[in-house]
Amino acid sequence: MGLYHRATERFLKTRAGGWTALHVMNPLDKRLMKWSNGKLSTAVGTDVRENAVLLRCTGAKSGKTRDVPLLATPFDDGWALIASATGVEKNPAWYHNLKAHPQCSMIVPDRGEVACVAHEAEGAERERAWQAANAKYSGYTVYQGRTDRRIPVMVLVPQK
Repeated sequence: MGLYHRATERFLKTRAGGWTALHVMNPLDKRLMKWSNGKLSTAVGTDVRENAVLLRCTGAKSGKTRDVPLLATPFDDGWALIASATGVEKNPAWYHNLKAHPQCSMIVPDRGEVACVAHEAEGAERERAWQAANAKYSGYTVYQGRTDRRIPVMVLVPQK
């Protein structure tokens, strides 16, 4: 990874960087990824850019379709999503949406839209998924250190 990508990743691990990711980059990515079918994103770093996806889920309360840009780590036959929200005290809305409505889809680079079923990882599965995600992006460990909540891990498995 080049100097620019390392510096940007370091910035994104800070509180100001987390705010920027949630309030500037995510709204941009929502439009950019939808428009480009997942090929374009503001994500930086090779591993990060390859794992940028657009989650399509159903709102837990509203029942409306919600598009959420996230990093998805390849895991077993699907993907792991880390509900870090950069370490804020509350779980992100998309986590509650998937718990209420596990049928979802993701726009995945070079694959298009993939229908999935989500479940929360627990025990050994959670530990393996957490380790896999941290191997791709070390910011999750930083985010866990910012909060007292145990950051949830959701696993999405493609529907056959």
